[in-house]
Amino acid sequence: MLGAETMWGLSAPVGKAVLASGIAPLLLTEFRMLGAAALFWLVSIFTKKEEVSHRDLLSMFFASLLGIMFNQGMFIFGLSLTSPVNASVITTSSPIITMVIAALFLGEPVTRLKAGGVFVGAIGAFILIAGGSGAASAGQPSSVWGDLLCLGAQVSFACYLVFYKRLTAKYSPVTLMKWMFTYASICVIPFSYNEMAAADWGAISRETIAGIAMVVVGATFVSYILLPVGQRYLRPTITSMYNYVQPVIASVVAVCWGLDGFNLMKGAAIILVFAGVFMVTKSKSRAQLEAERGEERGREGRERECVNKVG
Repeated sequence: MLGAETMWGLSAPVGKAVLASGIAPLLLTEFRMLGAAALFWLVSIFTKKEEVSHRDLLSMFFASLLGIMFNQGMFIFGLSLTSPVNASVITTSSPIITMVIAALFLGEPVTRLKAGGVFVGAIGAFILIAGGSGAASAGQPSSVWGDLLCLGAQVSFACYLVFYKRLTAKYSPVTLMKWMFTYASICVIPFSYNEMAAADWGAISRETIAGIAMVVVGATFVSYILLPVGQRYLRPTITSMYNYVQPVIASVVAVCWGLDGFNLMKGAAIILVFAGVFMVTKSKSRAQLEAERGEERGREGRERECVNKVG
């Protein structure tokens, strides 16, 4: 998950540069969908073939809607209507939403350590975002509809993390993602066709092509190979907590590119982010709590049996 979120964090400044060059947001989204689908199908030739049942193919279709189509689509359109600062702040709601949904539908406990970790990580992310909001928000209008679309993107991804963990345990990342991105590509093409037909392909610079390649290969193909692995071994709330890594990566890139400076406040914020992730990782799952209760009940039973024997 750290690797996936690092790639997504790097894609933020690169993607903004690509969009600034004249590439439409919907066209960049289609590049991501088609490019990733093609790469996953290519890699699947050299990996073990897995048979996917018709029922799971249907599940993968809905998983692609929540995890890719609605998530990325609503966020891009929301970003076009609101300011980047608002969009960044709203993305920090993902772990909170995931924790609530996991508690309601999976019965995952909301322990003090888990809630505290989410809160601490959110504070760190807010500090990082607020630290770079001055220049970023200048002249950038915001709207309620844009904010709601960005929030809907987080709800969509949280639902994907909670409801489709079973698929990640059953199939390899390549098999899962080749079908999910195929479905997503088919769904996006009707909306992006006009943008693709109107694009001046000969006018695209090498720098823009390199940026598109990074977004497609790094922030999409590589990230979505790593994401199912994280889902397989981590609980949904822990998986979503790594979302706080994105503003850390964005801040580091801004410092390296000379767009921002590093200070004690940013250092403290980064520490808070990783402290929050650590706290949620160390929080106990429902299975662990139930096992502890079982052991406690067994210990109490043995104590009562000893008392009865002595009596």
